[in-house]
Order: sequence, then C-alpha cells, then structure tokens
Amino acid sequence: MNENMLLPMAALSFPNIDPILVQIGPLAVHWYGVGYIVGILFAWWYAKRLIANAKLWPGDTAPMKPEDLDDFILWAAIGVVLGGRTGYVLFYDLKRYIAHPLDIFAVWQGGMSFHGGLMGVILAMTLFSIKRGIRTWSLFDVVAAGVPVGLGLVRVANFINAELWGRPTDVPWGVVFCNERIMQAQALCPAGMEPRHPSQLYEAFLEGIVLFLVLRFLTHSRFKLKTPRFVGGAFICGYGLSRIFVEFFREPDPQLGYLFGGWLTMGMVLSSPMVLAGIWAMATAKPVTQPRPA
Repeated sequence: MNENMLLPMAALSFPNIDPILVQIGPLAVHWYGVGYIVGILFAWWYAKRLIANAKLWPGDTAPMKPEDLDDFILWAAIGVVLGGRTGYVLFYDLKRYIAHPLDIFAVWQGGMSFHGGLMGVILAMTLFSIKRGIRTWSLFDVVAAGVPVGLGLVRVANFINAELWGRPTDVPWGVVFCNERIMQAQALCPAGMEPRHPSQLYEAFLEGIVLFLVLRFLTHSRFKLKTPRFVGGAFICGYGLSRIFVEFFREPDPQLGYLFGGWLTMGMVLSSPMVLAGIWAMATAKPVTQPRPA
C-alpha cells in the first residue's frame, strides 16, 4: 500500500471487495443490484410462508392467495425501482438531474431513496389490492414483514461500494474508506483518510436484523396479523426510528449537507413523518373478527 495510505492509529482497514460480483464482457452484476433482487425475492417467499400459516390470520383464513403474491412481485419490483429512483432525484440531487436528465436512467451508478421506494410500493399495493379485492392493510402487513432483510442487504452493499459512509470518529471500529482499488479507480479516496463510522453496517443491523426480529415477534408471538395495519405500522415506525438514530452517525449527502444550518439531515426530515404515521397505524389498528376469504 502506498505510504500516503497508511492507516491512522486505532482504525480498521476497508476490505478490498470489488463492487462488481460477476462480470461477463460488458455485462456486470453489482452487489448493490443483487441486494435489491435477493431482498425482493425473500420478501415474496416470506410473505407466501405467512399466507400459508393459517393460524396467524383471523378465523384461520388468510386474506389472499399465494397466487396473488406471485402476481404482485412484479408490481412490487416496479414500485421499488421507479419510486426509489424518483425519490432520490427529487429529494437528494434534483439540480444535478435537471442539468443531466439522461443520468436519471443510469440506475447502475446507484442513487436510490428508500422513502421514494416506499411510496412506490405503497402505491403499487393500493392499486393491486383494489384490483384483486384484497384488504389493503393486510397486504401491507404481509409485505412489510419480510422487507427488512432486503434493507439490510442493500446497506451491506452500500458498505461494499464505500458509499454513504459515516462521520469522522475515534471509536476503535472506525473504518478508513480507502484502499488500493479505490485509489486506482478514482485517483483519490472521496471519504479521505480519517476513520469514519461504518454507518452502513449500523443501518444493516437496525433496519435489517433488529427490525425483522421485532416484526417476527409481532407476527408469530403476538399474532398481530389478525390486527390489520399493526405490523405495517410497526415497520414504518421502526424504520423511521432506526434511520433517525443512524443519521447522527452518518455523513449527510455532500450536495445537501446539514439543513437549516444545523444538525438536521434530509434523512431525518423524511423519516420523522414515518414515525408519527407508524404510531398512528398501530394505535388505531383493530382486530378483525370476521375473516375476509381469499
């Protein structure tokens, strides 16, 4: 390693993992894309498992059929991609995309907003449930229960990509987001040579592992799928709280910085309404006494 890349004391070196998992000629498969695909497939598989477990539902009758979820997966994928990209363009880097509109379609370069993706999926769930005659909130609940796994995988991919890094720190697990591969590709390390919080991994732990286990407890121990809106509300609230917490350790996007000249970030602004909406959903959710046959 170049002498200019010597690590500071008490800092962890950034692993030399190629963001491209497989490349065949011009075709490249990135870890980032794999995270999205595996996350969507897992949420689909897990939702079908929940539907198949009759005791989780009111009157031991699931409100939809497994075939409904087979058909919905395409709707979900479109909602995630279109919503996520649109949200990033509008919330995080609008000036750049106005100046270079064709870059909007370069999704392989990264740039997806969870909040935009959430709105896209909510719209897809609403339209799909109306079309199929499914209780909208129950579809929201069953989809939300498996989403945290995908969120965790995408955050790990963010770490592999050395993007969305944390703020400078002196904690023993601080990471210097620089290695020879990054230097060769970019001639410099955008994150500099100071140790930073691996905030991507904080998010992967809270939004992925912890949130999934909380929702699993609600669905299988508290049988909250019998109370439409509660599991979905817990997901929305749990994500919002996790994101707000991690934002205190995450470096804000350079084109935005801190809002209003203080400590507030765009992630906090977009996540705060989620906490309130999630609390409302859980507080107003009521158990269903009569099942709605699939």
